[in-house]
Amino acid sequence: MKAVCLPPGGGLPLYSAAGIFIQASARAAFCQAGPCDEFQLPVLSERLSLSAAETASRSSSTSMAGKIQSLTAEEREHLLPILRNAQWVEVVGRDAIYKEFIFKDFNQAFGFMSRVALQAEKMDHHPEWFNVYNKVQITLSTHDCGGLSQRDITLATFIDQASIL
Repeated sequence: MKAVCLPPGGGLPLYSAAGIFIQASARAAFCQAGPCDEFQLPVLSERLSLSAAETASRSSSTSMAGKIQSLTAEEREHLLPILRNAQWVEVVGRDAIYKEFIFKDFNQAFGFMSRVALQAEKMDHHPEWFNVYNKVQITLSTHDCGGLSQRDITLATFIDQASIL
């Protein structure tokens, strides 16, 4: 499994290769078989949401304050492989997921960020992101529960769909 290390204090991520941390493009890390086109990266096609029974069970186990729950072990076992298949990676030392998107130019990157921002605002769930010209790096985690939640899965699914428009 690939993992991304975010250095203390932010900045560009560092990637682990054979135990040595190096600065590298996430795109290069994902394209193991040679050059790839950013628009050929797989997009989440499976529905990544809880069933009605799971949602009802989860709602009944939510505290009185209505706190957001972290993903259960079973949910992680089912959902994280699907995210990995769509090139999301788990962040080392943190319960979060990360992905880098590369677009033709700044206008496409900014349009993508605008679509994501509108959806994130509707969901009241905001990504951590970094943009330079045509690259957008996104980290998702739910601060209210201190890790990954269904909100991250839902937003990651939307983000992947928005990246191909």
